Amino acid sequence: MDTWEPTLSAGPLLAIAAGAIAVILFCVIVLKLHAFLTLTLVSAITALAAGIPVTGVVPTMTDGFGKTLASVALLVGLGAMLGRLVETSGGAQALADAMVRKFGEDKAPLALGIASLIVGFPIFFDAGLMVMLPVIFAVARRLNGPVLAYGIPAAGAFSVMHVFLPPHPGPIAASEFFNADIGLVLLLGLIVALPTWYVSGYLWGKFLGKKFPLPVPDLLTGGKQVAMPDNPAKPGTVVALLVLPIVLIFGNTGMNMAVAAGWIEEDTAFGTVMGFLGSTPIALLITALVAIVVLGLRQGRSRKEVESILEGSLGPICSVVLITGAGGMFGGVLRTSGIGDALANSMENLGVPVILGCWLVAVLLRLAQGSATVALTTTAALMAPAVAAGDFSSFQIALMVLAAAAGSVFGSHVNDSGFWLVGRLMGMDVATTLKTWTMNQVLIGTVGFLMTLLLYGISLAL
Repeated sequence: MDTWEPTLSAGPLLAIAAGAIAVILFCVIVLKLHAFLTLTLVSAITALAAGIPVTGVVPTMTDGFGKTLASVALLVGLGAMLGRLVETSGGAQALADAMVRKFGEDKAPLALGIASLIVGFPIFFDAGLMVMLPVIFAVARRLNGPVLAYGIPAAGAFSVMHVFLPPHPGPIAASEFFNADIGLVLLLGLIVALPTWYVSGYLWGKFLGKKFPLPVPDLLTGGKQVAMPDNPAKPGTVVALLVLPIVLIFGNTGMNMAVAAGWIEEDTAFGTVMGFLGSTPIALLITALVAIVVLGLRQGRSRKEVESILEGSLGPICSVVLITGAGGMFGGVLRTSGIGDALANSMENLGVPVILGCWLVAVLLRLAQGSATVALTTTAALMAPAVAAGDFSSFQIALMVLAAAAGSVFGSHVNDSGFWLVGRLMGMDVATTLKTWTMNQVLIGTVGFLMTLLLYGISLAL
């Protein structure tokens, strides 16, 4: 497979991708075939249709599946354990009560979204969502509200922070390709991200809560709710536990940003240790171990009871992990088949303004192959010569990064593992996920680009 090259042109490849997506939607929505089976079947058929050799079909599928599970399974598993401990300790309910008293019932979704924006600065999308979901679900239960009114503002917050702001990998890579000032990308990214989130996350979430009044799922809590313990954990204890992985991860991402900016040298001993402790799986592992002691053993539970709590947390999330992995498998097949490259090459010579070209290429790559980070980095590599030849100011080059970032998040759907993760965690079927989460991503991509264009127009006027 290392030596195989795609043989089909852009037209047939894009037709295959469109047909595969249509088949997935038909099987899942109309035929009610399980999403895991559907994605596995369509991945195999798509690989064969795209001309991938028969001997390479299964390796291509397992490679995409394995790469997705490598990042998702650890995070979801450790996050589910942490969430179950927070839930059964009474800490999530105590924190939810404290937030409602502090901000009021009407402002609870806004407070959760702002908290997620802060958490989402150093922590990646998947990990941040897993850390915050126990609190989100507890607040929604406390107020007997629809899960989307609380979940979409938080998930949308993690999404905008992940796609627009360093030290996340997409904007860092794009900044390097475009030779953009990372500090300027960070500053302008905040200016773009915050109003984008307010529209696409907070306001859209409030609307969805009324239109789709879905109950809070029991998925992360290992089943039906248990009785509150006699000595529930205090809100401050829960906050400290949620802050712990954020601090560890920020140490790692902060070091990476400092190295990329040339502030410190690479491969220092301190940086190596921080990189290890701040890697997301290790940070969540440390947090889960601390939670076992603080929220389990110190509350008087026996080791056997704690083990039972942890065991109960894993069963309900198995379906989430497998379906998310299968979504990554499908996206991996599309990338290997050359669909993304063919689309990028066909866009290369379009006579459009560079900033619009950055957004359009990223949108099409995102829709074609699923991964926002791949769409952003590929777009940056493709558009780098045009940006370099354009005699743009440093301010405008930073906006090119943000335009590509906005395009790279547009329209998450069935070839994106995040689509399945969010939909399943929040208890939505495919059709509802398309109407809610996909549209959230469309709004982020559109509003973010309009904000970028506004700033670009100001730069031209000055």
